Amino acid sequence: MGEKFEMLNLELSPGESLKLKGKLSGDAKNFSFNLGRSASDIGLHFNPRLSEKTIVCNSKRNNSWESEQRDGHQCFSPGTDVKISIKFNGSNFVVHLPDGHQISFPNRHGYDKLTYLSVKGDFKVTSFKYE
Repeated sequence: MGEKFEMLNLELSPGESLKLKGKLSGDAKNFSFNLGRSASDIGLHFNPRLSEKTIVCNSKRNNSWESEQRDGHQCFSPGTDVKISIKFNGSNFVVHLPDGHQISFPNRHGYDKLTYLSVKGDFKVTSFKYE
């Protein structure tokens, strides 16, 4: 499973961004960022799958996954440093990828504040900030 980074007292409101920097392991296959209220209630599950050359976004409610949104864009390489910014706009999330590509995903649960963040898989967090 690799690394795990978890924050239970996040305070992210609409209009704010989360910037994450990290390093992908040399044999990285996938990683995920989860933003929401808890591990079982996630507004944004952002999951680049390097082996499938796709990025899957989803949400989870009461521990049940909802419908996936897939983007065939892939800009991640094993062993590289990565910077990602996630902007929470209230109605949606916009993920800014390292190469300038953006992925938008709706705030399906209508959250007005995000309190939970986890990073899992082959991504080691080296820095983290709110803006």
